[in-house]
Order: sequence, then C-alpha cells, then structure tokens
Amino acid sequence: MTDQLKRAISAAKTAQANDGQAEATRIASSSAGDQTFDMSESSYKTSHTAIRKARRFAMQGLYEWLVTDRRFDVDGKLGWKANAPHDIAARTRATNAMHTVHIGYYHEMMRDIPEQIEALDALISQHLDREVDKLDTVEHAILLIGAYELQNRVEIPYKVVLDEAMKLNNHFGATDAHKLINAVLDKMAGELRALEVQADTNANLRTSQKAAAKQSEANPADNIETAAETESAIVDEPTASNKPRISANKANVKRSSASKASANISDFKASKKNANDTKD
Repeated sequence: MTDQLKRAISAAKTAQANDGQAEATRIASSSAGDQTFDMSESSYKTSHTAIRKARRFAMQGLYEWLVTDRRFDVDGKLGWKANAPHDIAARTRATNAMHTVHIGYYHEMMRDIPEQIEALDALISQHLDREVDKLDTVEHAILLIGAYELQNRVEIPYKVVLDEAMKLNNHFGATDAHKLINAVLDKMAGELRALEVQADTNANLRTSQKAAAKQSEANPADNIETAAETESAIVDEPTASNKPRISANKANVKRSSASKASANISDFKASKKNANDTKD
C-alpha cells in the first residue's frame, strides 16, 4: 500500500470518527444533492488563478475518491463505500482556506466528473495503449479533468485545457507522465474540438505566411540576388534564338562549306586579275 493511499484512507477514517467533521459533511452533503453550483459565486474568487486552484483541489479530491470509494466499489468492497465525492469536498472546505479558490467550479468538477466517469473513461481509453485501470491514479485524475473540460467547458480554449493539465502534472505527477497526458488530450481535442483545432491550425498558417512575407520585405537584397540568379540561368540556357553569331573579324570562326567555296572562287579571280595586270 502506497503512502498516498494510506494518507487517503487515514483521512477518511478521521472524518468518520470526528463529530465536528461529520457535521460539516452532513451540511455539505445536504447542499450538494440537487443544488446546481453557480460558476459566478460572488463570495469567491473567479479569476484564472482561482480556477487553477479549483483544478488542483479537484485533482486531489478525485485522487482520494479513486483510491477509496471508487476503488472499493469496483472491487466489490462495499464496506468502504462511505467516502463519496461530496464528503471529500466538505472535508476539503472545512480544513482549507478556500477564499482564493473558484469554489463553484471546484464543486462542479467534484460532482460532475464522478457522475460522468464511465463516459469520460471511454473517451480516454480510445487513445490509450493500456486499460484505464492500469493508469497511475494521478494521471487518471488529471485526464478526467482534461476530458471533462474538453467535452463540457467549450468556453475554455483547448490549448488552455492542455496547458493546465501539464501544470497539474508538474505539480502532482511523475516526471515523464506529461508525454502520455499531452498525447491523449491532444488527440481528444482533435475529436471533441475539431472546428477549434482546425481554425487554430489555419491561423498559425496565416501567421507563418505573414512572417515569411515580412522577412522578404526586410531583406530586399535577397530578392535581387534571387532575381539575378534566375536571369542568369535564363541567359545561359541555350535556345534556338541565341545561337553564337559568326563575326567577320574573327578569323578562327569556321565557315560553312558554301561560304568556303565562294571565298575560293573570289581568291582565284583576284589572283588571275593580278597576273594579267603584271603582264601588261
């Protein structure tokens, strides 16, 4: 049994034995039944930092639920089925300063993720090379939060969901676990947020094209050199219209057979005329 599991079980036993904690549990349980928690509760922080803290508390609460109530329920050990998610949330609020946490979002995740765990696990398992129950419990909890946000919180950009999952892993998970978490959530985003991912891809392409155009404008000498190289290639390329001309001043240029015959006749006539002139 791991130290984390021991601590989770010890916390559950302590909560059951302590009357004060039991009273807090009873109050929270009665309010968590059918109540819909408002994401915009004015008495608590609602900033991005507050939402991030809500994810952290939810990750810890889901971890505890997975290793106790959920685990023993799956294994058929119903005697331990007394550590429900709303009980965990009640203890968390009773023993922690939650004034900087988005408490509405925390309660929403602690309520909805356990209720939807079968569907969320099915989404996760499509992109795994192993069974979901073979996952490390921390990785499982992080993937549940990521899958829940990708599917149900479309107002949160998918890149933010992936980035927050990486932050959770950096805080709680193993060193190399980010590779699996990022791969699974990235593939899941391609399915659940296809239009958003495609739009982001197109935007990145346009940005790259603009950057290339600016680079060309910033270095006009490169364009001139490229144009000169192109022009040189065109001039050097032999074509039917740019055959070398025969210059009369170049004696080393070979004439054609017809031209040579005409030259011989002219030379013969000139020499004969010179001979006649000499006789006279």
